[in-house]
Amino acid sequence: MNDVIKTILSRRSVRAYTDRQLAQEDLDLILEAGRYAPTAHNGQPWHFTVVQDKALIDEMNVKAKAVMAKSDNAWVKGVGSDPSFHLTYNAPTVIVVSGKKDSMGLDTDTCAAMENMLLAAESLGIGSVWVGLLRFYLTLEEAPASLRLPEGYVPMHGAAFGYAGGPKLPAPARNPDVVTYIR
Repeated sequence: MNDVIKTILSRRSVRAYTDRQLAQEDLDLILEAGRYAPTAHNGQPWHFTVVQDKALIDEMNVKAKAVMAKSDNAWVKGVGSDPSFHLTYNAPTVIVVSGKKDSMGLDTDTCAAMENMLLAAESLGIGSVWVGLLRFYLTLEEAPASLRLPEGYVPMHGAAFGYAGGPKLPAPARNPDVVTYIR
């Protein structure tokens, strides 16, 4: 099996991190992998914000949870109301992928960039988790300014990165009955 397939099959969402910050060389490689994601018409409509300021990461957590605590969805409300829950699991680095508002493939292109970064991190021995709940912060009116986004960009996705603070969990079973062949 080749290294790319091994990396894809071994990547797990990490939800416990050490305090050790990423080495700049590794962070540069992760970001480079994001920049090499495919895009509609090679638009490359993304902007990457690397947040390593613990105060801002904690503020993102607090503000997202405040929105979540008011949700009509019982699960979201419960998570938002849990004082012990930290959306980014106290990871030392959070990367937010933003996209140009008027780009053709905004969501698809920014998702591809995020996935490339998650796989690059795994290949470097760095843990990560795509944090969908960060959308409760990213959709706040103040988010673009706090993330210092260029004019015309909207924050789309966020993920936590760091060194795993525990053992890697086994992959959950995958449903093999999800393919239809038309030949």
